[in-house]
Amino acid sequence: MAEEEVKLFGVWASPFSRRVEIALTMKGVKYEYIEEDLTNKSPLLLKYNPVHKKIPVLVHNGKPIAESVVIIEYIDETWKHNPILPQHPYDRALARFWANFIDEKCLPVLWNSMWSKGKERETAIGEACEHLKTLENELGDNKFFGGEEIGLVDIVANFIGFWLVALQGPIGLELLTEEKFPKLCKWTHEYVNHTAIKENFPPKDKLIEVLSARYGAASQ
Repeated sequence: MAEEEVKLFGVWASPFSRRVEIALTMKGVKYEYIEEDLTNKSPLLLKYNPVHKKIPVLVHNGKPIAESVVIIEYIDETWKHNPILPQHPYDRALARFWANFIDEKCLPVLWNSMWSKGKERETAIGEACEHLKTLENELGDNKFFGGEEIGLVDIVANFIGFWLVALQGPIGLELLTEEKFPKLCKWTHEYVNHTAIKENFPPKDKLIEVLSARYGAASQ
């Protein structure tokens, strides 16, 4: 059987391309990583994702797939071992629901909590706390959102598990704390120390430096 060609176009600091790297690591799939410069997008990126012109893009045997959650589901269906989504259709639907909740509801207000200012920031922090409480309740006493193993929701929550935790202290934000969200904080500890996860996080110091310089100045 011919060796499969797998390429990933991403950006080192992006939680979205890092999601795909986590999924590929969990499956043990070898791949070539191509770092993109979003200020000067490569012809290949524009060719493979002409609609959104964004990362990540997975190219499997010459066929491109875009959007991180779509890519993760493709990976899970293509390489069956170490399943990422649950087997039962209802449980799969629930996993998709919570993944969508994180992307559509949580990430925008978390980002604004970190980098906006004034009244906008206050409002965002209030909404972010509500959404984190919802996730805290959904997690319950489980080790991961996927139960005893990392699943789709855990992968999609990587921004919360690493980016938020890494950045909130340096920028003076107290959002995800033991006092407010003990179960989520316990989850973040388990999460960042999981073998497949900790291999696929950007360098913390570099991340803080780059994002603080890029977005922090705008929020002053």
